[in-house]
Amino acid sequence: MIEFRAAKKEESRIIAELYSISSDGVANYIWTKLAKPGEDILDVGERRYEREDSVFSYKNCTIVEVDGVIAGMMVAFPMVSGDEIDEDPVLAPYSKLEEDNSYYICGVALYPEYRGRGIGHQFMALAKQQAMLKNLNKISLVVFENNEHALGIYKDLGYEEVKREKIVEHPMIQHTGDAVLMVKTLYKEE
Repeated sequence: MIEFRAAKKEESRIIAELYSISSDGVANYIWTKLAKPGEDILDVGERRYEREDSVFSYKNCTIVEVDGVIAGMMVAFPMVSGDEIDEDPVLAPYSKLEEDNSYYICGVALYPEYRGRGIGHQFMALAKQQAMLKNLNKISLVVFENNEHALGIYKDLGYEEVKREKIVEHPMIQHTGDAVLMVKTLYKEE
């Protein structure tokens, strides 16, 4: 049985683990910069997702369980883009890829044994429902251009490329090329 539910604070470490998978190294890069001497980066991620005063909070996460076992998660929240660009050259491209007044899917991840079962598509349908409940007309996400599988899925689901930025290569980030902002409009505004 597949069940989607709100995440709990005590699941913050699992959320951090899954978010690390979804970000293909970007989260690990950020968490390494925030780590105290000798601190494990997953501890940093866990600490960040335990917060309640940030978009990077367990409160913006949905967990999926398969037969009572956590199989994956989605982090999504309303995006209100700012004018500030991250000063870190590695992170700057991502801060340029924001769609104002959209429901931003920050990350979706499934443990490998749960992939290929349609759960990712169900997460995307859930994001659409959540966006509509928040009266947001658009859903946005960022995908690496060389993640052709994900790019194809998003295109098939009606997402369109809006903007792209060159990735600053770093040993922790598993992709090169461009990061692509994709947006799906849910309904035409009148």
